[in-house]
Parts: sequence; structure tokens; C-alpha cells
Amino acid sequence: MSVGSNGQMLAATLPSVQAELNYLKAGQGRPVSYTFEPPPGTPWVTGELEPRRVTIRDGRPLVALNELTLDRSGFTQISHRSALADFSQDAAIRDIYYRESEALLRDVTGAEKVVVFDHTLRDSAQGSRRTAELREPVRRVHNDQTFVSAPRRVHAHLPPEEAEERLKNRFAIINLWRPLATVECLPLALCDARSISPADLVPSDLVYPDKVGETYSFTWNPEHQWYWFPRLRPDEALLLKIYDSLEQGVARYTAHTAFEDPTGSQEAPPRRSIELRALVFWPAGK
Repeated sequence: MSVGSNGQMLAATLPSVQAELNYLKAGQGRPVSYTFEPPPGTPWVTGELEPRRVTIRDGRPLVALNELTLDRSGFTQISHRSALADFSQDAAIRDIYYRESEALLRDVTGAEKVVVFDHTLRDSAQGSRRTAELREPVRRVHNDQTFVSAPRRVHAHLPPEEAEERLKNRFAIINLWRPLATVECLPLALCDARSISPADLVPSDLVYPDKVGETYSFTWNPEHQWYWFPRLRPDEALLLKIYDSLEQGVARYTAHTAFEDPTGSQEAPPRRSIELRALVFWPAGK
């Protein structure tokens, strides 16, 4: 087990499901994904996927024991009710939800500055990769940034002089993932960072209309330890460590994917969620 001694025995007894997760098949080279309609004859995504059946454990008991945290496992679950009830208006999301999320992330991490730089709404019934305003859940194992692309985000979202100063100290990219209704299908699975080997990571191109970003795809590793949070509610949220510049002693990234819950009902309502991405900066010495 990758959890600490307090959680080792408990982890083996946690409620769990067996489900298939879509990994990148080994030996595929560098995958490419488009965020917009690609040129004629060009696939949306390259790189053959390899479904693997894994055990996914209920993470709630380990969060209660402080075994699944941002700095240990690379993710955690929190209780937090948003002041925003209607997520249909982009202006309200950027005004109300961005501001409250920045305050939340400062409180949780102890950072001195938080910069939310984008968000994505997802709907498993209405969403599509063709629609930037409403996407479908991602059903492949991935991480949103890499050691190369994360520092670029600092330059992209801060003035040049401030960016250079901030890059001298610790910073992270954290995703705040919230369901907009109780999740009954396509929940999010999260991989304990302590169970990931650097050899599992495959840098992958993410093509935008005006630039090419970089994400991580993952190849299968039997050591991976997967968790999910059953029936996550809108007054709950997940925090995912996408990148941390601190090189020792903390989780620097994790992996996640939507998955088909075998215990879910065929009549379950669509999964609706919002994920918000933020730069988190600590002062010198932190």
C-alpha cells in the first residue's frame, strides 16, 4: 500500500469497485489531442488506449484520517458550499465563483496569492469536445500539466517581472473539481501520487487554436492505487495537485479520469461538473 501506516490496514478493507480505466498503450510515442475541430483527415486524439481493470477504493475514510492530502497523495476531498447556485452564466462564474475559489484555495494551502486562470463545465449528456462552453467528461488517464508546461502558465498569467520573481519560489497548479448535482454516473477516479512512477508519464501535445500545450498521459502500472468519492455532492469538492515546483517531500502531480461505475444505475442522471484551474503561490521559504 502507498498510504501511511495509519491507513494501510484500513485501505484493504475499504469499499471498492472493479472498473476499466483507459491508459495509453505503451510504445505509442507522443500523443496529440485537439481542443477544437482538427483539420480534415486529422484525428481528434492520437495514441492507442489500453483499457485496464483496476480496483478503485472509497477515499472518504482515508481523508478523515488525513491520509489523502494534497501533499501526500496529490488530491483530497473537502466540504464547501458555493455561494453560486446557478452555473449557467459565464460572467457569474468568473465574478462570484472565481473570487470565492481563490479565497478557498488560500485558506486550504496557506498560499499568499492564488490566480484562477480558467474553468471547464462538463455534462455527460449534453457536452461535446466540439463545444468549448460545455465539454464531455474525459475518459482517459491524464494530468493537465507537465514539468515543462506548468511554468509557462506563470508567464502566461502574470506580468513579466512578477512572473520571474514568483518562479524563484514554490508554486503549484491546483484544480478545484465540483459536481453540479450528486454524481451518480461517470465519477472521477484519482491515483495516489505515491504509487506513480516517473516511467508511467508520457508527455502529450494539447493543441489550441493559438498555441500547443503539454499534458501527461499515463501507461499502466500495477502499483497504481486508485480512489473515488461515491455520490459526491455539490456541497463537496475535490482538490487535485496538477503540478508542484517543490522537488522533494510532496506529491508533485497526480492522475485522474472519469470512469464507468459498475454499481451505477442505467437511469442515473447525467454527470454535471465544473473544474477550475488555479496558480497557487507561496512566499519565499514556504
